[in-house]
Amino acid sequence: MPGFFFLHSNMTELNGKEDCKLGEGKIHKKKQKAFGADLKNYLKSMVPHIESAVKTSSSRNVMLSAEEVIQWSQSLEKLLASQSGQSVFRDFLKSEFSEENIEFWLACEDYKKTKSDHLHSKAERIYEEFVQSDAIKQINIDYQMREATAKRAQDPTHASFDEAQKMVYILMERDSYPRFLKSKTYQNLLNQLQTSTSR
Repeated sequence: MPGFFFLHSNMTELNGKEDCKLGEGKIHKKKQKAFGADLKNYLKSMVPHIESAVKTSSSRNVMLSAEEVIQWSQSLEKLLASQSGQSVFRDFLKSEFSEENIEFWLACEDYKKTKSDHLHSKAERIYEEFVQSDAIKQINIDYQMREATAKRAQDPTHASFDEAQKMVYILMERDSYPRFLKSKTYQNLLNQLQTSTSR
């Protein structure tokens, strides 16, 4: 009889452990579900932004031709030479959270056309927004370039940001631009235009 009692106590202990494991399993599954739901909600919240970016760019580009969009694939220079190209590329970069690169490039293009008496204020704004180490839209340039650009911005000329702009252009050309050409944003736009011209 004592053996039977011992076995019984072991069984209740085991059952307790099993219940505990089952409880832990349920908690783990709940955590997984909660994480899955959070992730799902996050992705759902992102999809409209990406879709709206594509929609706005396609509605903005009603006058676009398939030929022009094909030209964008020849070089980043041709893409950026087109107002619509800049817009679609910017939307794509926003979906990748790297729009600071094109925004900086465009700010530099605008800066080069600035009248001399406005150079100082514009240089300061560009430096604070994109170049300084705690800038809101900090561009990806190395420490030496950041320091050199800071010095040039203190005594601004029309060429103050040329070197940094070139570096950001090369970064976009090697990294974001090839991804853009393979992206659904670009491919869908091209397909839409080719379909509407073949009708």
